[in-house]
Amino acid sequence: MTTMSQAESEMPANRRSRTGKRRLWRGLRQQWKLLGLFEIDPQHEFFGMTQMMKEGLSAAVQNTIDNPLTDDLSEDDFKTEVTQVHQGFQMETFAGPVFARLRHSLGMTEKDYQHSLSSEGCYLQFISNSKSKADFFLTNDKRFFLKTQNKREVKFLLSNLKIYLAHLESYPHSLLVKFLGVHRIKIPRREKKYFIVMQSVFYPDERINARYDIKGCQVSRWTNPPPEGSHVIVILKDMNFEGKYVTLDEQGAWLVRQMKIDTAFLQKLNVLDYSFLLAHQPLHRDERDQSHSLATLIMRTKKSVDPGSSPTHAGVPCVPGAVLEEDSALLVSEMDCGSDSFRVTETHPSDGMIPLQELQGGAAGTSADSELQEFQVQNRRLLPNFKNPLHVIDGPDLRYFVGIIDIFTVYGFKKKLENLWKRLRYPGQAFSTVSPPAYACRLCQWVQDHTK
Repeated sequence: MTTMSQAESEMPANRRSRTGKRRLWRGLRQQWKLLGLFEIDPQHEFFGMTQMMKEGLSAAVQNTIDNPLTDDLSEDDFKTEVTQVHQGFQMETFAGPVFARLRHSLGMTEKDYQHSLSSEGCYLQFISNSKSKADFFLTNDKRFFLKTQNKREVKFLLSNLKIYLAHLESYPHSLLVKFLGVHRIKIPRREKKYFIVMQSVFYPDERINARYDIKGCQVSRWTNPPPEGSHVIVILKDMNFEGKYVTLDEQGAWLVRQMKIDTAFLQKLNVLDYSFLLAHQPLHRDERDQSHSLATLIMRTKKSVDPGSSPTHAGVPCVPGAVLEEDSALLVSEMDCGSDSFRVTETHPSDGMIPLQELQGGAAGTSADSELQEFQVQNRRLLPNFKNPLHVIDGPDLRYFVGIIDIFTVYGFKKKLENLWKRLRYPGQAFSTVSPPAYACRLCQWVQDHTK
């Protein structure tokens, strides 16, 4: 049994209480650091700023709720800056209508988005081993990431926003992280803070049992793993994944192909040093043995492949999870099960189309069996009623969370000098700072070599 020291025993009771609270706080702080997350409560250094973020974001989203989207985006929408004045600070929102349209295309309602960003629970600080000076925060439900950015990075994103959206329109299941908002906080007599909001690739994370940050190289790409059975959250790296594989069976070809498409896009932006995030969790037995009707599979995929549901249109959301199960008017007009694309049409039996009910029953149902089987193989990554389906893909035994993040490092003069220095320092070894074509090729090769 422990006893108080003489100095402590001589303290007034209220002071001893404060000392005990500080010790408890330090202990909790250390635990959260070990877990990689740190709750930002009133004693935290970032509490004031995150409270401003929450208040400002709630008002910014309310502005889009009160001002419904128009049918088409204009050039002015990409350049708009809205300033809202709050007590003690101002919040600026950049290209608000554009990001609102993107959120809509991802199946998010503005109310749902607003609720996650401004719920009563405290934000979480993510303890990152990133070399940048950025601060990382998570909403209390862990659904959205907020990351501070410098002015150059924000200008880079906004200047390329139109082609970023066009890429997501062409490839609705792109692995690129989904940016949902760009903002700036102005506090009197303090430095302006830029930050972005994006979807968390690792959501929901409750059962994730391994996380990796992959760059396709070897130098400085090892992290000491946590002890077996530990609940400590550690982001592992390339060398930790050696001898392991992403097992997707037929879906593996899709992942490799999409990786090549996305990295080719990033190569055009002349960027490097981005990361391929990878995590996995075991599938439950009912998830491994799931069988879906053709109607359900069509409804799960329609919104993500219908051209009218792209980020630059005002149509219905393209996320499979956003499709209402009662949407019984869906009928098949054309489906190419041998590729990643197909088209479905909303119509009615009176239009002369064959209803899905007929495809699933009788002789028509028998003829559709092979198509259904192949359709399931090509679209297992589309999960119904899942709030983050674009970054999730199922294998036979594991559910994988995948995404490409940190796309702001331009291959300019400084990076070229760094490349030269590392070539001298690490002869014959693979390091991260290489030209954008070499970086894209190498990362694609890593994914191909580690996928089966």
